[in-house]
Amino acid sequence: MSAQRKAFAVSVVPEGAEDETELPVLQKSQKSGTISKISRELKEIVFIIQSQSNSFHSKRAEDLKRDILKQAADLGKELPTVLLIHQMDGHEGAWTILPLMRDFSVTYGRNSSWIFFCEEDTRIQVVKLLETLGRFDGSKEWFLGKALYDEESTIIHHYAFAENPTAFTFPDFAAGWALSIPLVNKLAKKLKSEPLKSDFTIDLKHEIALYIWQKGEGPHLTPVPEFCTDDVNSYTVDHCATTFSNFLPLCGEPVKKEDVFVAVKTCRKFHGDRIPVVKQTWEREAALIEYYSDYADISIPTIDLGIPNTDRGHCGKTFAILERFLNHSSPRTPWLVIVDDDTLISIFRLRRLLSCYDPNEPVFLGERYGYGLGTGGYSYITGGGGMVFSRIAVQKLLASKCRCYSMDAPDDMVLGMCFSGLGIPITHSPLFHQARPMDYPKGYLSHQIPVSFHKHWNIDPVKVYFTWLSPNTEESLNGKKAGYNREDL
Repeated sequence: MSAQRKAFAVSVVPEGAEDETELPVLQKSQKSGTISKISRELKEIVFIIQSQSNSFHSKRAEDLKRDILKQAADLGKELPTVLLIHQMDGHEGAWTILPLMRDFSVTYGRNSSWIFFCEEDTRIQVVKLLETLGRFDGSKEWFLGKALYDEESTIIHHYAFAENPTAFTFPDFAAGWALSIPLVNKLAKKLKSEPLKSDFTIDLKHEIALYIWQKGEGPHLTPVPEFCTDDVNSYTVDHCATTFSNFLPLCGEPVKKEDVFVAVKTCRKFHGDRIPVVKQTWEREAALIEYYSDYADISIPTIDLGIPNTDRGHCGKTFAILERFLNHSSPRTPWLVIVDDDTLISIFRLRRLLSCYDPNEPVFLGERYGYGLGTGGYSYITGGGGMVFSRIAVQKLLASKCRCYSMDAPDDMVLGMCFSGLGIPITHSPLFHQARPMDYPKGYLSHQIPVSFHKHWNIDPVKVYFTWLSPNTEESLNGKKAGYNREDL
């Protein structure tokens, strides 16, 4: 950590503290062999699992909830509150966390000390978590987590902190993160008087950290070394209160190649530079693939859908692809993937991931963004990283008559609006990426086996594919996380 970043990370004095001598984070935890001497009682922690309603994800979240409660019962402690975000009614944007702060403040503001957030694949050692939180004075404002930071300014963070992007840190949700109740109460009060203004939710962990920081008026993230994303079975996790258990899920056998239909959106001006990259990289992984363009080129070949190319949006083209999939592909093909011509994707890994989803459910899967969620908006799958549909989701969508309001409307946002109106949830996977590897923190990508990236800007896309996405022999055999030699790409 650079000296500048280090100073930035520890310079925040919570409200009510006179100087750094009052900061509990600088005090050593007094080791004891008994839970009774831990000052922070388990019942004072509210666990929030950042869950999803899709059956695969909700089951994993319920399993984690049972594990937390079992650990608490084994300790002979009063059971803590464990909540699943997707079960919180009345909040389309509950997954964005901030709209829930007022509810958290009203319900838990008097009798709790901490709200601890985690993902469904976070694994928690409850005793160590109690010890870790016990080092901090819960009567002060604390924002705790495993720190991520940008090494260079990035489009997904609107090029924030361009002069020194490493200075601002934000939490890796996979490791878990915590807010003290005084901070929750402060945020709730602010949200009551100043409703959320941002229209778009793109990278939630960064945006939450920005909102809490309040341009220097609130606390920065305090790094907690016990919040970890190492594999739960790693020899390096002895000190960890949290670990991470799932790099790329597999539920039985990967789906068959013939069960995934791949649609590539392109146009004539990109036939010569982008399509050759697809053919050099991931096309060979797809059994069923078609290229949809505004010009029929037999050398590729492309299919002219009769939809003129637009400079932006492409909604008309996407809905034409959906119609074609439903009416002209085999009804036995359960999955459709729509990608851009500059999307880099591993169909091999996608087939493994799809083994965990039921094609008989309406599934709409990819990287989730949000629009206007503080004021009743909707979630959507951002198109560049790839949009995955079960056939039944396409059937329900097209039966609804929900369509583009213009041919050049943003297709991904229109789809999100349509599925929201149908009550079909967006299913998020962090393994899909709207941007390039260099646009994400290394620490964030370190516990992933990614499925996709997007854009060819200032990179060698073929090199990016073979470095990040091409399955190697070890992965093909057992699905383990590969030890790639990943350069800065």
